[in-house]
Order: sequence, then C-alpha cells, then structure tokens
Amino acid sequence: MPDQPSDPTVAGWVKYYKGTEGRPPRPTLLFALDRVGSPRRAADLGCGDGRDTIELLRRGWSVVAIDAEPAAIARLKARDDLPRDAELDTRCETFAAADWGKVDLVNSSFALPFCPPEAFPALWRKIDASLLPGGRFAGQLFGPRDSWAQRGLDGRIVTIHDEAAARGLFAGYAIELFEEEETDAVTPRGEAKHWQIFHIVARKG
Repeated sequence: MPDQPSDPTVAGWVKYYKGTEGRPPRPTLLFALDRVGSPRRAADLGCGDGRDTIELLRRGWSVVAIDAEPAAIARLKARDDLPRDAELDTRCETFAAADWGKVDLVNSSFALPFCPPEAFPALWRKIDASLLPGGRFAGQLFGPRDSWAQRGLDGRIVTIHDEAAARGLFAGYAIELFEEEETDAVTPRGEAKHWQIFHIVARKG
C-alpha cells in the first residue's frame, strides 16, 4: 500500500497485511466494475497483498499491480486464489517510477494519500494521462479532519484534500460515486484513528 519503500516500517506493513488478510475487494472497485462492459486492462496502484487485484483477475482483467513494499508483491504472488491463467504484471516500484501504460481503470484503494504532497500533482497528471476515454478511477482520498492529516504515518506527511479539492481533481470526469465517511476506529495495525475518507469512482470523458 505505501508509495515509498519502508525499511524502518516494514514490520508495520506486514502487520497490516496480516490484519486485512482474507478481506473482500473494496466497494469502490466493485461499484466501478459493475459499470464496465467486457474485461480490459487495469492498473492497481498500491495493490497491497491483492484483495482488489484478485477480483480484477477473477473477472478476466489484465492487471498491472504496483506497490513499493516488497512484502506486498510477495504476498500477492503467493496467494492460493491467484488465477492460474491470470494476466498479471507485478511491479515493486513507487508510483513516481512506475509506467503502467494506457488503461481502462486505475484502482487505488487507500493508497494515493501516501504519495508525498510535493509529488502528488505529477502523479495525478500521470493517472489522468494513463486513462483511456471512458476509463474510470476508483479509490480514496483523505480529508483534513483525518488524524493522519496532523500526525502523518510513520513520520511521513500524507497528502490531504478537502472536499472541494478532491472534486476538483475530476474536472472533465463524470463523478459516479462520491461518498464521505468520517468515523473513529482501530486500524489493522492496531492503532486508534479518526478517519475522514472520500470514496470516489469517476469516469473520464
């Protein structure tokens, strides 16, 4: 999930993967897939151990799965439910370094906020340029009341958008889903956290 290699925090991410093991694909991905016709090509940015990638592959999509954390890619490749005939290209890279080509879907579940703020504009331009006309984005952004907006994660600043800024990213898109979630919970890593999340699916014009 992180967009930066995590030498000092690898144990935290392994704990995260174990805490989310076996969970179903994200609702934003399912919402997007229900609005697409035949399977095509997708990029899963911050794929983690593959909860969304596996669903895409199961439905016949070709997937480029990208994560900066080696443990994530290793766990994805070792999954028992990885389809044998899967068209899967795994990349252990940061979003800045990765080139996933033209795609019909960019899925990024809870990953984009971990792109450093100074690198986010270039990343968003890359995402937009990679989407074919009629292609979709599915994923999450974090709002200013999210607790990571103040303290970051593992000492790293995360990228934050208020509602207007989040919607502003999708000029030229038809926003098909925009839901705000604000709640207190314990993360899969066992940390108490206040979430402010924007769940988004949008179709490029």
